[in-house]
Amino acid sequence: MPVDVGLARLSNDLIAGGIVAYSVAFLGFALDAAFGEGFDKKASASAEQAVVPAQVPALVGASTAGSLPEGSTSADATGAAAGAGAADGAGARGASTSSDKYKLPRRSGLFAVVCTVIGWLLEGGAILSRGLSVHRLPWGNMYEFTLALTFASVTAFLVLMTRQRARFLGVFLMAPVVLALGLAVLVLYVPAAPLMPALHSYWLAIHVTAAIVASGVFIVGTAATVMFLIADRYALAAAAGKPVRFTGLARMMPDRDVLDRTAYRAYAFAFPIWTFAVIAGAIWAEYAWGHYWQWDPKETWAFITWVVYAGYLHARATAGWRGRKAAYVAMLGFATILFNFFVVNIFISGMHSYAGV
Repeated sequence: MPVDVGLARLSNDLIAGGIVAYSVAFLGFALDAAFGEGFDKKASASAEQAVVPAQVPALVGASTAGSLPEGSTSADATGAAAGAGAADGAGARGASTSSDKYKLPRRSGLFAVVCTVIGWLLEGGAILSRGLSVHRLPWGNMYEFTLALTFASVTAFLVLMTRQRARFLGVFLMAPVVLALGLAVLVLYVPAAPLMPALHSYWLAIHVTAAIVASGVFIVGTAATVMFLIADRYALAAAAGKPVRFTGLARMMPDRDVLDRTAYRAYAFAFPIWTFAVIAGAIWAEYAWGHYWQWDPKETWAFITWVVYAGYLHARATAGWRGRKAAYVAMLGFATILFNFFVVNIFISGMHSYAGV
């Protein structure tokens, strides 16, 4: 069937709008991280430290008026109490002023979430219109795969936000999403066209869809892992009294245990789906080429990714690995995904080369 040029053009316009929405969301998440809840907690703690010491002399002076130091009078105690009350009022007004001052940055977090949802809807519309324009599933090349991959990643992020307070991932997730979509539009883009004959199979829907979902969730886990490494480095350096660069960035991070747990849950969810994708790919290979496994470069690197993430989960379950060591293994796993996607697809020829760019 011929390509619907109008729908293909609509897909391009929608993905451009999605990139804009995601970029604005990134800025909103960055503003929220810099001046949002984390900053308010510090401001509240500072205000409390400023108020409480001022209350102590007033209470002491009121209860021990009969034993004032020589030369002191009850008027002095009254004045001290009045001064403490003034300090209380000033501290309260200062805290209120600080809260009002950063009300807009706090709202930027909600604004960023709204922009993320808008971008998600636009990207979903772009994928749908692309598929309708060519009358097939829209992940037959690297451009379409990138769109589907980032869509799956943002979907996982939105689901995670509904189940737990995971807005802190916004900055570190939106950045790679915007970069990947920019790369897809500027470098990987190919005009809408029918599938190559080798890809005409229902296994495309099974195998590639599973790989897309798993890879998208792996990106969410990697974002949490990167944040954990930054927070952990800052905590270790601070405990040792060593100077750390970008301390402002490190102080924005949530608790290290929260980040480690979030990353682990993402990897634990994605790994079985990736396992299914590898198995489904082997079945499709037997159906198409007569062999389940031929150590094709793409097959090999998909298996390497499986081994690395299996090692990560196994080490956490049996060896009790937590924290930095486990994070390094997880980052190695994501590096294998990137190598498979960019290097194997573009520079290494094999039986999967027809996917091309």
